Amino acid sequence: MNLNLKKHIINSLLLAIGLILKELVPPLLFGMKPDLMLVIMFIIILINQDYKTTLLTGIICGIITGASTTFPGGQIPNFVDKIVSSHIMYFLLMPIITKFNNQVKVILCSSLGTLFSGFTFLLSTSFLVGLPSSASFSVLFLTVVIPTAIVNTIASIIFFNALKVALTHSNTNIFE
Repeated sequence: MNLNLKKHIINSLLLAIGLILKELVPPLLFGMKPDLMLVIMFIIILINQDYKTTLLTGIICGIITGASTTFPGGQIPNFVDKIVSSHIMYFLLMPIITKFNNQVKVILCSSLGTLFSGFTFLLSTSFLVGLPSSASFSVLFLTVVIPTAIVNTIASIIFFNALKVALTHSNTNIFE
């Protein structure tokens, strides 16, 4: 089977798993849920290392998270956030991607990517619909985005290693 087709099938399965995880994870802090779709998006970017796939993944993740958000007025900010975050991570990671092993790449991508994503989400929300009156930008960043970055980093390491083991046992090598 063509390696490209294998990657597209795996990407599709990962996006479906991301949607399921996004819906099943309970709220952790102040009713906010960690965005595990980001974990999936960053893993897809790392696996493919391709701009077209990054763009398409950002759009699809934006649509999925926008459609399933529980944040009031968060549909458009979620869409903007995923597209911007996918691009930032792609253009930040591609120049340095060969200098690190896969574990370090996953940790860097998920932690920095979640911080960029949260910042972009809060910024676009504040401009488009306004933040909740009970919390400021800095309070939301400190109490929601930073803990989410920690959770996403741990989840991404676990998920990436599980994916790698599953693909190894199926004799599928998509890691470059």
